[in-house]
Amino acid sequence: MIEIKKQSLSETFSVYFDKRMLKILLLGAISGFPWVLIGSSLSLWLKEDGLSRSTVGWAGLIFAVYAFNYLWAPLIDRIQIPYLTKKIGHRRGWIVLMQILILISLFLWSVIDPSENLALVISVGLLIAIASATQDITVDALRIEQIGENEGKSMAAGAAMAVVGWWSGYKLGGVLSLFSADYLENLGFQNYWQLTFLILGILIILMNIGLMFINETDSTERQINQKENDQLIAKFQNPNFLTQTLTWISGTISGPIISFFKKNGFQIALGILGFVFLFKVGEAFLGRMSIIFYKEIGFSKSDIAIYSKTLGWITTVIFTLLGGLFVIRSGVLKAMFLAGILMASTNLLFSLLAWSGKSEILFAIAVIFDDIAAAFATVAFVAFISLLVDRTYTATQYALLASIGTAGRTTLASSSGALVDWLNGDWGIFFILTAIMVIPSLIILWIIRDKLKINEK
Repeated sequence: MIEIKKQSLSETFSVYFDKRMLKILLLGAISGFPWVLIGSSLSLWLKEDGLSRSTVGWAGLIFAVYAFNYLWAPLIDRIQIPYLTKKIGHRRGWIVLMQILILISLFLWSVIDPSENLALVISVGLLIAIASATQDITVDALRIEQIGENEGKSMAAGAAMAVVGWWSGYKLGGVLSLFSADYLENLGFQNYWQLTFLILGILIILMNIGLMFINETDSTERQINQKENDQLIAKFQNPNFLTQTLTWISGTISGPIISFFKKNGFQIALGILGFVFLFKVGEAFLGRMSIIFYKEIGFSKSDIAIYSKTLGWITTVIFTLLGGLFVIRSGVLKAMFLAGILMASTNLLFSLLAWSGKSEILFAIAVIFDDIAAAFATVAFVAFISLLVDRTYTATQYALLASIGTAGRTTLASSSGALVDWLNGDWGIFFILTAIMVIPSLIILWIIRDKLKINEK
């Protein structure tokens, strides 16, 4: 059973004033920003260059990289970057290296025409996705390690701040992206998207400066525990270079997985993985096609920036913090069920918008309630998987769970454009189908709810 000690609302809210939360906020922004590049910016860039909805949808397959970053997460947990690790730390060294790769990719995009070099555009987008997915491994580990292992309530608050940071990076980056592209287009620049990507590179530089103010915890204990587990997994009587290498490899790959299944039990572990995979599929289908939908029913890039990005960001920040309070006071499982119901309900608002045509009032209402649902869902989801990880394998286990969740959102949602085409552009029916998609995950969660080992004190 999960025991939750009730606090007054003021006592609960005070956890957000912990100075660690500001650092977690920045980490979230660093993680969320690249999604602007390979999400809405890339989608609209391709669409405005004359490519079809299906092409835009299938281009989103590059997001599938996030679903598989757990495969190299064990290496990120252990391998040190020459020079950078000694100068700025293990976690920060990896983040900075990936940010440099993203900057290089933006420069490459700035000199490419997608109508002539679509394969190259997608390849560079894939490089951004790989770098982003790799840095997320370290960002999430660094975030979790800012909080003590037995600080369940602070972990929930940290999850809320991470989500606020993620959406801040995503939404504000989207605002800058759309306004810049719109402004440059109106000035008569034909390569307005290419110039926009150079402007976005400035944000990456600023975020890396802020990263230097985030401290890392000592990794010595983690390394000792990993070596001890390596010896338990692979036992050799005569240690030598070959056996030590085999021990390191087997421990690196299998250690985090064995730890996860041992802690939860085989059936419950499978249930957790099934739930994580399915929970946000409907939201991903909607999110992948939303900016195309807005454009098709008559909204300009500036309209989308104001309603979907700016207004959506404000709503997300407020309700993510409130969602964090809800998680702290009522528990992460109740929050997960509520979030699932909210996601399904708010998706139906987009059906009304589709059937009514262009309506700024309905657009604002749909965006606000969709962001409320997304805020509750994301903070509950992040808190849920953060409480499940073993600190010996923080990066790897969180990456495993997060990437499985991303697998559902990316691999299945890549067919979102094809689904709209199959429905002959009937957006109303499309959004109804996205609402139904959350039901299987809630059924799984209901079945395993009493057997989850989560410390929320």
